[in-house]
Amino acid sequence: MPGTQFDVVAIGNAIVDIIGRCDDAFLERHGAPKGHMRLVDTATIGSIYGSMGPAIEISGGSAANTAAGIASLGGRGAFIGKVAEDEFGRIFRHDIRAAGVAFNTPAVADSSQGTSRSLILVTPDGQRTMNTFLGISTDLDQGEVDPAVIQAANIVYLEGYLFDRDEAKAAFRQAVDIANKAGRQVALTLSDSFCVNRHRDEFLALIRSGIGILFANEGEILSLYETTSFDEAVKRVGQDTRLAVLTRSEKGSVIVSEGESITVAADPVRKVIDTTGAGDLYAAGFLFGVARGYDLSVAGQLGSFAAAEIIGQMGARPEVKLSHLARMRGLIG
Repeated sequence: MPGTQFDVVAIGNAIVDIIGRCDDAFLERHGAPKGHMRLVDTATIGSIYGSMGPAIEISGGSAANTAAGIASLGGRGAFIGKVAEDEFGRIFRHDIRAAGVAFNTPAVADSSQGTSRSLILVTPDGQRTMNTFLGISTDLDQGEVDPAVIQAANIVYLEGYLFDRDEAKAAFRQAVDIANKAGRQVALTLSDSFCVNRHRDEFLALIRSGIGILFANEGEILSLYETTSFDEAVKRVGQDTRLAVLTRSEKGSVIVSEGESITVAADPVRKVIDTTGAGDLYAAGFLFGVARGYDLSVAGQLGSFAAAEIIGQMGARPEVKLSHLARMRGLIG
């Protein structure tokens, strides 16, 4: 869009991802349910961190992963999130900027909570088990929402995980209001089916009042509409928002727009290494496509491509520039 500085600004939890490999026995010893995300306290995260093997420490969090994916595709990404002025806060800030993402939210000094972090344990079958210490990232409020950054972005992308606190909800509504008044598009990812269960009515009200693009996986959209029928969920989401993007793992994705559905096949993956960030990178590919004016089907293909690339490696940061790989595939010019 003319006059915009960024393709996408993402607002979400600023989390340092600490990614390492382990076996099922390690998970059992630490009481971590395989393939799930659980919230842990400082003592638990310290115990796991002290006993895990070599690890990769990078800036993470769902929306931050999406912003980094946008940058890897050659787009202009920005991120708004809260970190403390501590070791992990400095890791987050350096890493996300090194990925090509604009990040200027001031760090909080003298915080007793510390920067949020997630220990992501990857088993040999590629499943990831997340142990997350929420820290200061969930304290995001209206003070962190920079109107100038919102107004300078083609699309504002909101992470549903942040919806657990009233202050963060207010920040979301503030961002939606600023974006709508500036004529920008607003996208929301539902993030997690448990998150949907906690906030169903408020999510629906937000979606109906100002969300132009909704992202959800199959479990999340079924939870939102309290149905076991995917077709029923597709019908209902089409009535609530202009554009919905529903991912279904190996079944690909379904794009619902103006009463029509477009099915996009999943990209083949030679070997599943780590599923961390698959949904985040799908969103990056799709949002990049929309921001750059591609047809919805091409945007969906970019999403599937980005998700498949990230599944075939460790972590949620592309090892090779996605822009290079996408050009080789003929997906972008």
